[in-house]
Amino acid sequence: MALTFYWYPKCGTCRKAKKWLDDHHLSYNEIHIVENPPSADELKKMHQLSGLEVKKFFNTSGQKYREMGIKDRVGTSSEEELFELLASDGMLIKRPLLTDGKQVAIGFKEEEYEAKW
Repeated sequence: MALTFYWYPKCGTCRKAKKWLDDHHLSYNEIHIVENPPSADELKKMHQLSGLEVKKFFNTSGQKYREMGIKDRVGTSSEEELFELLASDGMLIKRPLLTDGKQVAIGFKEEEYEAKW
């Protein structure tokens, strides 16, 4: 099972998730979410796998989210526009983002990681 782990090293939640993966001896491909954010197509696929609303993929507590007034745009933009917006800046994406190509976890909840991996 090949895991892809999008993270931001300065993020405490990301570091907790990485420690959990390491402690459970799971191998993963580590990707810096700001330097190499997932493409709009990759985000679409993860969205379909997750079963969540697109707005759940946004880092709503992030400074960029507030600065860009994205809260107001989420309700009026198309999914296509939202995926393009997310792909344009890794700081807009809720992190960490973990996928094995069949399921997706957004953020870090130990119980969710244990249930899926």
